[in-house]
Amino acid sequence: MKRSSSGQVVKLGLLQTHASADPKSNLIRNLALAESAARRGAKVICTQELFASQYFCQSEDHENFKLAETIPGPSTQAFQKLARKHKVVIIASLFEKRAAGVYHNTAAIIDADGSLLGTYRKMHIPDDPLYYEKFYFTPGDLGFRTWQTRYGKIGVLICWDQWYPEAARLTAMQGAQILFYPTAIGWHPSEKKSNGAKQHDAWELIQRSHAVANGCFVAVANRIGHERPVGGDGIEFWGQSFVAGTSGELLAKAGSAKEEILVVPVDLKEVDTTRTHWPFLRDRRIDAYGGLTKRLID
Repeated sequence: MKRSSSGQVVKLGLLQTHASADPKSNLIRNLALAESAARRGAKVICTQELFASQYFCQSEDHENFKLAETIPGPSTQAFQKLARKHKVVIIASLFEKRAAGVYHNTAAIIDADGSLLGTYRKMHIPDDPLYYEKFYFTPGDLGFRTWQTRYGKIGVLICWDQWYPEAARLTAMQGAQILFYPTAIGWHPSEKKSNGAKQHDAWELIQRSHAVANGCFVAVANRIGHERPVGGDGIEFWGQSFVAGTSGELLAKAGSAKEEILVVPVDLKEVDTTRTHWPFLRDRRIDAYGGLTKRLID
């Protein structure tokens, strides 16, 4: 890790791109983007959610299970080779085939020596119009996790997880300095004019609030493109990947329509400083939070 007079500076790399119907070309493109990010100095690189395919959850179709792969598998092996070559940490979001009939939306975490540190399986699984993920994904059973990488301690959550403060908190409580959110979210074109701005603003705001509440960095990699794999209106993914600082401030943000590699330096010493001056973790009333384990409180 590069050290400066201000502390511990590490560059994050977020890969924002489109996806085609060809998994092989998607893998090749994302490997090339990751290599480019590494050459620009990025030390922790994150793909968007399910980068190897179009967002197939727009329909319930058993044929889509053929898109899944094992972990370890071809994609993790390719990224491990790249990680070793460039000495970078990589977070790769994949459709995992765990066993016959058991599939997960999973992020593989690869350290800078190419070792597979572990996986995170998406915990919150949505079931909304054109986001029929419950048909495909078994809810994660590994819990909320962190990994000590060569360049800092990171936590990884996936897309729908980003709306839940409990997920961010439990990950931060394990010492995560950066929360990464591989994402695939966008507009229903018919709703964009009436609700598009507030939908996007809510998405960005909730994640920036996780940075504030937990005194950590938040890094979000979203996809772009208008995908219509089953016809109809499809989903217009809104891009706008971003990195937020420990007080929720926007450090960098990508556009909404073009492929971008966002490379953003962050000073990890700010996590300690922020948590010391805004001691939310210190002042939590853990004796009074039992109700959080209930669906509702009557």
